[in-house]
Amino acid sequence: MNKPIKTLFLLLMTTVPSFAQIGGIEDSVNDVSDTIRTIFPIILGIIFLIGFLFNAGHFFGENSDLKKGITRVLVFVLIAGAVVGIFTYLIGIVV
Repeated sequence: MNKPIKTLFLLLMTTVPSFAQIGGIEDSVNDVSDTIRTIFPIILGIIFLIGFLFNAGHFFGENSDLKKGITRVLVFVLIAGAVVGIFTYLIGIVV
């Protein structure tokens, strides 16, 4: 009878610290999500700029192909829009 009581006491004592740690997680998640919300538009703008610079060769120069350039820019915008949509959805769920 003494051994099950010691085992139960040991299990109860090991779970007490885990309950104490749950309260601080929400604040840190909110801080991280606020930081990501602040930085994400800047990163997205840099990605758009880099994408345009890579596709600018299709609009200017001797071998310019307007249709190919517009197609690549539209594909790039669709992919970036999907990434923004997924990011916005995930941030809305978490916080």
